[in-house]
Amino acid sequence: MSFVVAIDGPAGSGKGTITKLVGKKLGLINIDTGATYRCVTLEVINRGYSIKEEDKIVNLLKNIKIEFKNDNEEEKVFLNGKDVTNEIRTKEVNEMVSQVSHIPEVRKNMADFQRKIAEGKNVIMEGRDIATNVFPNADVKIYLDATPEERAKRRMKQNEEKGIVSTYEEVLENIKFRDYNDKTSSVAPLKQAEDAIYIDSSNLSIEEVTEKVIEIIKSKKD
Repeated sequence: MSFVVAIDGPAGSGKGTITKLVGKKLGLINIDTGATYRCVTLEVINRGYSIKEEDKIVNLLKNIKIEFKNDNEEEKVFLNGKDVTNEIRTKEVNEMVSQVSHIPEVRKNMADFQRKIAEGKNVIMEGRDIATNVFPNADVKIYLDATPEERAKRRMKQNEEKGIVSTYEEVLENIKFRDYNDKTSSVAPLKQAEDAIYIDSSNLSIEEVTEKVIEIIKSKKD
């Protein structure tokens, strides 16, 4: 018997950080679904494919291997046997991942993969369509949100920590572009599931959001 916590929300809303913290505190396996799309995007870039070459992109899915491993309590992402934990967070991947994830066959393939790795486990997963598409029957559904401006500030801070050079204007523009793409997508668009609990994290600290999410999960378990 598995227990699934699904957290959806727009880019930069803090989903990744919160799922890691909550997973660690409650003993839930954290599955970074966004990393799966980033791996596909990195492979597209490595092969020099254009986003318009959908047939080639879909075809590479047959020969791509994505793995999640723990290394000294640090989660690592492997693509075809290579550690790409940092590579999938580069500016180039950030700018293309939204478009790659909107290709129907990529979406279907990755959703199937995400269900498979969560099978029979107690997991917490984040993305844009976890509660609406990947796990519509999840035990707990949360929609984590924040204003575009606040999300851009957070993404800027992340970029600075990773040595990625970018301006606030560039990051905000990319956030808004991602929002539009994700919400208007014909394939698994970003939206709040009807039975999801909404959390606006714009004026909340990481600790406050973490505690809110833990309270919600505990109340559902009880």
